[in-house]
Amino acid sequence: MALGAEAGVRNGVGSSPSPVVVIGAGPAGLTAAYQLAEAGDPVVVVEADSVVGGISRTVERDGWRFDIGGHRFFTKVKPVEAFWHKVLSPEDFLLRPRMSRIFYDGQFYDYPIKLGNALSNLGVIEAFRCGLSFLWVRVHPPKDLTTLEGYIVSNYGWRLYNHFFKTYNEKLWAVSASEISADWGAQRIKGMSLWNAVWEPIRSSVAGKRRNKAKQVTSLIEEFEYPKFGPGMMWERCAEQVVGMGGEVEMETSAVTVHVEDGAAVAVTVRSGGSERRVPAAHVISSMPFTSLAHIVDPPVPEDVQAAAHDLRYRDFLTVALVVPEDKGFPDNWIYIHSPEVNVGRIQNFGTWSPYMVKDGRTCLGMEYFVFEGDELWNCTDAELVAMATKELATIGLVEPSDVEAGYVVRMPKAYPVYDDVYLDNVKVIRRWFEENAPNVHPVGRNGMHKYNNQDHSMYTAMLTVENIHGAHHDIWSVNVEEEYHEVDEARSALGSNGTGSDGTGSGGSGSGGTGSGGTGRDAPIIPRRVAEVGASTAGRAGRLVVRMAGPGADATTP
Repeated sequence: MALGAEAGVRNGVGSSPSPVVVIGAGPAGLTAAYQLAEAGDPVVVVEADSVVGGISRTVERDGWRFDIGGHRFFTKVKPVEAFWHKVLSPEDFLLRPRMSRIFYDGQFYDYPIKLGNALSNLGVIEAFRCGLSFLWVRVHPPKDLTTLEGYIVSNYGWRLYNHFFKTYNEKLWAVSASEISADWGAQRIKGMSLWNAVWEPIRSSVAGKRRNKAKQVTSLIEEFEYPKFGPGMMWERCAEQVVGMGGEVEMETSAVTVHVEDGAAVAVTVRSGGSERRVPAAHVISSMPFTSLAHIVDPPVPEDVQAAAHDLRYRDFLTVALVVPEDKGFPDNWIYIHSPEVNVGRIQNFGTWSPYMVKDGRTCLGMEYFVFEGDELWNCTDAELVAMATKELATIGLVEPSDVEAGYVVRMPKAYPVYDDVYLDNVKVIRRWFEENAPNVHPVGRNGMHKYNNQDHSMYTAMLTVENIHGAHHDIWSVNVEEEYHEVDEARSALGSNGTGSDGTGSGGSGSGGTGSGGTGRDAPIIPRRVAEVGASTAGRAGRLVVRMAGPGADATTP
């Protein structure tokens, strides 16, 4: 059903055939635009950047392609999987083997844990101690199961926790795992334990791979699809198809004001090339940071809503991509670096994701650092970051400094919302204001909802939002994509999870799939507010991606 007078009246925006204005050309925004254009609805997408895809873009510099964070195309949400294959043809996808390892104490460990490899690296004595430690927590579980530390220890034992989990999580969130909520571990490592990690490979070797994906633990998937030119290929093609169906996609165009009149958004003022114009809107679908959306409403939102928006925080991310000879790479998609003597948290090998990402005879290693904009690492020069990453590769024992031929720095502000111990209250305040005062403004996606999710979940919120515009009544805030995975949900009840929605109101939502007892999407890793305060100076500002090549005279910025 296309938008028209009936849709306009139903949603309280009059009978004007104005377009739906979509703010942001990331996965959520472009998914919504595609669904609208396909239905014959007028749609205008505005994107402040010059590249589509958001954090799911593919950065290209001098013929090298970089995936920002690593995006496996694996989902058990059927509408999302169908969408991927509608946008890209079968020959656009590669089927890639999944391989990840953990580096700790000078050794590489297969992940998921494989018994033979773990025994070889740990040694018989330490492996025996780890087994005893696991049995010990079966009888004497940690006293506090509400923390990430308690959750992991209860599933792996203290010794394996210290070997394989403690340091990485501290790098990722800049806080001890004893201060992060257990709910995040319950969904992130859902269905995983020392028993499952050891048993699954044995079961597979005897009975073969599982045919039913819904019964397979997400952390144990053995292969996944990947666009041959990186995840950005999906969104570049999607944008082209939106335009081909009659939609508009305007790049380097920022939404600067959402105009609200008589209880609904009626227009969006956009800025491009120094000039502004007003675009009428029947609906506004926004994937821009929730905090930014609240700050551009006219008339301004009340002070308490402004304060809540200003109080939301973000975690930032940077990659140092180093070009090395192909034989100096490794077979993994990525390696988790648990060694405390280096800052890098994870290393991608872009050549193992796709040979189309690199050049013949060379590969590119992406050294990933989890940072707050303005902290010590963020403020390093590109040359300093390339030098540090090169040194850390040598410290780990992967590549000698002399093998590094070139380096690029990719910075991504506002890569991940920060889920501190007050964010739910702030989101609730902002959400309630829009629902009561501008219900035709629809936040979608990770940053748009300040909600912890993956690309597929972001896409699904957009899909259900379009259905709502066409008359459905889904509660997208209760969407829980992980429920589609059917992964040992008992862990949540064992931890005393209240099964409420993200605003604490509980659950449900109607409509097809994706809603369930969890009600929060993927549970967020709640961290203490004192950590989130590090990023306070950046709250409320839209992020931008900066790509620079290290070296004299090399400086290219993508605004």
